[in-house]
Amino acid sequence: MRHRNLLALGAAVLLAGACAGNDGNTGNKTDGGCVHVVDENTGRTAASCLPTAPAGARVDLAAPAFTHPTPVTNPLHPSSRVAQTIYGGQVDDKPFRTEVTRLPDPKTITWDGRTIPALAAQYAAYSDGRIEEVAVDWFAQADDGSVWYLGEDVFNYADGVVADTEGTWQAGRDGAPGAMIMPAHPAKGDVYRPENLPGVVFEEVRVKATGQTVEGPYGKVAGAITVHELHMDGSTEDKVFAPGYGEFSTGSVDGDLEAVSLAVPTDAEQGAPPTELAALDRAVGTVRDGTVTREDVASVRGAWTAYRAADDVPALLVRQMDRDLDALEKAPADRAAALRVEQNLTDLHLRYEPVAAVDQERLGVWARQLGIDARAGDTGAVAGDVTSLELVRQRTGGEDAALDAELKRAREAADRKDTQEAGRVAGRLVGEVG
Repeated sequence: MRHRNLLALGAAVLLAGACAGNDGNTGNKTDGGCVHVVDENTGRTAASCLPTAPAGARVDLAAPAFTHPTPVTNPLHPSSRVAQTIYGGQVDDKPFRTEVTRLPDPKTITWDGRTIPALAAQYAAYSDGRIEEVAVDWFAQADDGSVWYLGEDVFNYADGVVADTEGTWQAGRDGAPGAMIMPAHPAKGDVYRPENLPGVVFEEVRVKATGQTVEGPYGKVAGAITVHELHMDGSTEDKVFAPGYGEFSTGSVDGDLEAVSLAVPTDAEQGAPPTELAALDRAVGTVRDGTVTREDVASVRGAWTAYRAADDVPALLVRQMDRDLDALEKAPADRAAALRVEQNLTDLHLRYEPVAAVDQERLGVWARQLGIDARAGDTGAVAGDVTSLELVRQRTGGEDAALDAELKRAREAADRKDTQEAGRVAGRLVGEVG
């Protein structure tokens, strides 16, 4: 459940002494109801217990029935209705961006003797424009309308390559149960566990407030809830979930923040985009080749100002683009800032174009970036660029033998740290995807 490794917000709870807890019908072995604290940095299990809620407060102890599990339509977790959500903010004082995309094919999960088709969603998180974490999450909606989390494949990256897969789990494997991630009708005081394999993954959630109104990308959104989340290391954080979006925000503007910038089709707009968006496209094209001048940045700034005057832009997208253009003005050679500007531009297109078309544009962004990083001899960045290309390709689906062959060659070059070959492949990819 987002966000596992980058957001550890909130004060640590008191860890000493006994705790009142009950795993209920989870299949997990605990010491008399104690869920032990685990230090996420060292992996060490402490003798102390998490202050988990009593079983009587939990709403996730009954065995769910799954007749039609892949239409996940719960308003507070509408995974099958939302095609893509963009999150923005900052973590550890670095710009942070996430793309969450519904994947075309379900995942079959075998849990407790049942075979359950689960909706699959790709989570791709970028720190300072570069890949930081990837997960494929699996969700199923029970007959009563509650949504259950059936696991995730997790890949944590460092310098463009996989550092570890910590946080990976799957219901029905190694004793892991499925876990409720959203009740059908959450009420204040409800407690449930979105992850419930103590020692590997664990979260316990308590609903703090319901019936709230939050400021969405394009106006107020009623019916939101706030939950308080307890993690395996004893830290806590509050999260907001909103109808039409699902997970809506974590953190605050003044600290670490991950919040919805835009979701489609929730925020999609019918009709043609303003002509000023095409002008912004042309201006951003001047900062794509790695030889950026202050005049180029000034051109982008002017086009951005004109576009903002012509269209309604969500506040978080405005904040992101302003921040990245400020960084580029201070240092025109800052490739991370230039890359983030391009990423922001694809988000602006998302309101007016199908997700598949915008992802095609993102393939172009990463193909061009691969060429820039290959020329710079940056093997870590090259590896991350190829990963980003593969992630977008996973989302687009369909048959494209030529594209897939070039992506395979790019991966092989990245794995060999052959930046010259990666550069040659990048040139062909740019011709392939535009």
